[in-house]
Parts: sequence; C-alpha cells; structure tokens
Amino acid sequence: MSSPNEARPPFPPFTRETAIQKVRMAEDGWNSRDPVRVSLAYTSDSKWRNRAEFPQGRAEIVQFLTRKWERELEYRLIKELWAFDNNRIAVRFAYESHDAAGQWFRSYGNENWEFDEHGLMRCRFASINDLAIAEADRKFHWPQGRRPDDHPGLSELGL
Repeated sequence: MSSPNEARPPFPPFTRETAIQKVRMAEDGWNSRDPVRVSLAYTSDSKWRNRAEFPQGRAEIVQFLTRKWERELEYRLIKELWAFDNNRIAVRFAYESHDAAGQWFRSYGNENWEFDEHGLMRCRFASINDLAIAEADRKFHWPQGRRPDDHPGLSELGL
C-alpha cells in the first residue's frame, strides 16, 4: 500500500513516453546501488519474484538488494521498455558485474511490473539468466551511477 505522500510520478495509465521515463528512472535507481533509495520506488507491501527469491515489503527488498550488491560488484544495468498497458510495464534488461574472484558476468532478463495509482511498483516479477564473460567483452563502461545519455542502449548494442 502507498499514500499520496509517497507518490512517484509518472502515474498510470502510462503512455509510451511516460513508460520510457519510468523505465529510465528504475534503471537510474538500481545503478545507484543504494538499497534504501531503490526500495522507496516500491509499495510498502510490494511483492517480488527474483530468480528463486520472493521478497515482500520494503525491509525484505532492502535486505535482498544489500546481499545482491555485496556479491555483484561494479554492477552496471541497462533497462529497455518492451511493452506497456494501463498500469503495467514489461522491460528487458542486461547488467554486468563481477564476483569476488574477478569473474565477470552479463545477466539478461525480463521483468513484469505493476504500479499502484501513486506510481509505486506493487509487483515485480523477474526472470534472469547469467553468462560468464571475459573482462575484455564488457560493454557497459561508465562511472558508478547513472548511465550517460550518450551511452548506447540494449538495442544499439545488439543485446
């Protein structure tokens, strides 16, 4: 549940432009690697499916993201709008990170999102696959934080 005090525009029903804006806002948040900041984009009772984990609510989301970014080092993410309708958005994404041993991975996936009337995500269902890559094969090169506007997206990179 959420309140108007927590509102996160743009609000549903989404247009193509507002859906793209919502996707980029989500990408920017995740690229911050700040679990608390990211959790505030979700309803207090948000339900997730992420691989084989099922966090519910902001406290569990923060715990999940904290563990994730302790394992997935130098995380860089790109999201791309796939489809939208009313209060739902589907995205495809890819991210790159390495583990503590220095092995790089590119993780690919799809997410289905559902938003409440205040623009907070109440459901997030993610399917993700990992591919080990050589560091030389990385495609996501920017300093920590927001992806630069001139950095290619997934379609431009052919991913």
